[in-house]
Amino acid sequence: MADRIAVILGGTGMVGANMAQLLDKVGGWDVTIVSRRPPQFETRARHVECDMSDPADCAVALGQLTQVTHIFWTGHATGTRWVDKASRDTDLFRNAMTSILPGASRLEHVSLLQGSKYYGRHLGPFKTPAKESDARHFPPNFYYTQEDLLKELARGKRWSYSLMRPHIVCGYARTDINLPKPIAVYATLCKKLGLPLRFPGPEAAFRAIHCASDVELLNKGMLWAATTPAAANEAFNMVNGDHFRWQYLWPRIAEYFELENGGVQQIDLELMMADKEELWNEIVQEHGLLPTPFSEAANWAFANYAFAPTWDIMLDNTKARKYGFQEFVDSEDMFIRIFDSFRQQRFIP
Repeated sequence: MADRIAVILGGTGMVGANMAQLLDKVGGWDVTIVSRRPPQFETRARHVECDMSDPADCAVALGQLTQVTHIFWTGHATGTRWVDKASRDTDLFRNAMTSILPGASRLEHVSLLQGSKYYGRHLGPFKTPAKESDARHFPPNFYYTQEDLLKELARGKRWSYSLMRPHIVCGYARTDINLPKPIAVYATLCKKLGLPLRFPGPEAAFRAIHCASDVELLNKGMLWAATTPAAANEAFNMVNGDHFRWQYLWPRIAEYFELENGGVQQIDLELMMADKEELWNEIVQEHGLLPTPFSEAANWAFANYAFAPTWDIMLDNTKARKYGFQEFVDSEDMFIRIFDSFRQQRFIP
């Protein structure tokens, strides 16, 4: 048995999956992935099937994880109104934690994944660059209720915790909440239609300042915080370390897909993509691509959400650097690298 035993709660999403693969790569870890569905990616981790919305299921499935040393929470409730997420997501976290903790005598650390909505990024303009010490916004916010529960559970215990706050996590996975994915599909459709690549969000969003988090950088940061005593019981913004404006990044994306940069033309992607299934299927057949149903090819509602902010979104990651995490990623290069991976996977031509 390895000295370090990790349990990844919600481990089949992009962050959890990449976390499992990172621990496989660094070695010295036994890993268990907890989710309703088995992982669809290569990993040495074992899988425990569990519906974390069901306390009884958690008690049976998770009560056996008595040797765990590190817990990584990467799950969230889907298909839920924002006002309901505070209770639903906190219940998921509570059900899992209260089932594991009584027997987890070796536990050293719990990593809780949060995000930029902690600062009210979803509500409108907020103080930038956002720092981990900034005041909370007017509730509800499930990040707050989960964090408060975690701190309550940790009170008087020997184990520590970390709070990780990325923004727009991007990676190689073809999962729903992954912005490079709808960009790639949108560009592919534009090329088939002989159209320039136009930015589909508002003009002000095109010119505002944004940031992003490479999933590999996020996972490295989660591992660093979970294994660095000096980082115990702290929150860390975990972004690439640079900022960008779509008005300067968009031409590079257009060039990658061999398209004319069309500037800005705001459209509702969810609405305008409603009739594009046949066109996508034609592209898949023409280029011999991985047979991906159009309903799974991109989450257009998420793309609308990601492109919508007309205000600056800047997270300050100085604190992580001060504490010793020195990793960084060039965001422009990140997008191109991920598009390359989509081509290698035969997801896009």
